[in-house]
Amino acid sequence: MTHASLPPLPLLLSGHAGVDAARHRAIWAYDGRLARVAHTTRERAIGQMRLAWWNDVMEDDAGLKGQGEPVVDALRATGAMAAPGLIAMIDGWEVLVVEEEIDAQGLNDYAVGRGGGLFRALARQDSAPDWLTAAGQVWALWDLAGHVEDAALADAALALARAQLPLAADARWTSAWRPLRIAFTLARQDVLAGRGAPRGMPRGLALRLLRIALVGS
Repeated sequence: MTHASLPPLPLLLSGHAGVDAARHRAIWAYDGRLARVAHTTRERAIGQMRLAWWNDVMEDDAGLKGQGEPVVDALRATGAMAAPGLIAMIDGWEVLVVEEEIDAQGLNDYAVGRGGGLFRALARQDSAPDWLTAAGQVWALWDLAGHVEDAALADAALALARAQLPLAADARWTSAWRPLRIAFTLARQDVLAGRGAPRGMPRGLALRLLRIALVGS
């Protein structure tokens, strides 16, 4: 897996993980693979089969399934395969695969699975504090709102993210969780302003990321 295979934001966030950067990149690449399944699936049954393959890989204690797949190899090489939350991420992305119309419960299930699972995996916290999983949910809803064509769904995602913000108010970010703090702060700023995630890495986002990394807000 090369650095070029990651979008700019996850790549920059991983750069703030220090010695844990390679593990972070592997987890972000895994999230990207699941996103690709959700974004390219036209038949729900096929999408579920593709996600089931990833689930089988995650549960393969022998470490044999998926050998040669770059993201699988990276997860195993960096020790990220043992991270908590990876299967929860599959459950979260599955909502976008199987639901023709995503209601409030579906949005919540997506956020809990993808966002909560992602932040738990990056933080290596199986029993993560509630505020950390809430922060992950806010991030996932912000990201979804910026990448869907359905304006009503984007608005609903932002509304749910705003409702989740108080749950992350007790955040106590450790230095090891710096990339997660940056990701959440970016999302929180936009959610409060009624904006979803920008696509790509516009100059304004890059400058905001740098400011948050340096001064915390």
